[in-house]
Amino acid sequence: MPYKNLLVHIDDSKSNAKRLEAAFSLALTHDAHLTGLYVAPDPELPSNLRAEVPPELLRTMWEHVEERVANAKERFLKEMEKAGVRSEVRALHCPASRMPEVVTLHGRYTDLVILGQPEPDSNGDVDPDAVEDVVLSVGRPALVIPYIGAGETLGERIVVAWDGGREAARAVNDAIPLLERAKHVVVLVIDPHKGGHGEEPGADIALHLARHGIEVEAEHIGAGDLSVADALLSRLTDREADLLVMGAYGHSRLREWVLGGTTRQIFKQMTVPVLMSH
Repeated sequence: MPYKNLLVHIDDSKSNAKRLEAAFSLALTHDAHLTGLYVAPDPELPSNLRAEVPPELLRTMWEHVEERVANAKERFLKEMEKAGVRSEVRALHCPASRMPEVVTLHGRYTDLVILGQPEPDSNGDVDPDAVEDVVLSVGRPALVIPYIGAGETLGERIVVAWDGGREAARAVNDAIPLLERAKHVVVLVIDPHKGGHGEEPGADIALHLARHGIEVEAEHIGAGDLSVADALLSRLTDREADLLVMGAYGHSRLREWVLGGTTRQIFKQMTVPVLMSH
């Protein structure tokens, strides 16, 4: 299914502009509608202080939130008009704890959700774990843009991390609109002897993609003394890849989604955009 309805999460971070550049590029390439979603956190006060806060101060806090929402909406619409993208903006506010839930809800009515890797030194409103929560719960492919940006190209040289699992299978099919446009696609299997991949690791998924008209190179390597994530990141550099496609592995812990080890390491150390599906 082609990407015709995209959603990008927008915020006040320094990396937001780079995320928007990637979103604009995808929307124009795929002739897609782009929705910008801005979610500001409600003012929150400790329960033991609420009665002591003057009404004037509380009103000022709420006015500040409303001002942020209005400014974000105006800023986004100007950027969209400049880029020539069919778009709309949804700017709203909610309790900070509900932000992942709100982004997830809006994301489920789209083909692709575009998120930003949290900045390591950010003091912003978005909890770093909130982005991970959305990736694992939205039920749609999520394209996570590094805080350093997406580079000059996006989706010309794609590496698919393949392990034969359910999540990887979903990610591959979710990425077909991108894979069809790529100049070079590599299906990478790391430590294939551990996963029961058969005599020719990666051959079956390469054949599946070939039947979609996608020319694929299958490669398998050993991680050696490296972790799977480090081996994958190293290979991305060697291949000069501008996009990684992979399954997002995670599990539920006390009603919260938690990324698996390899997925979390990629999420923290990504150097190129990563399309993840769970």
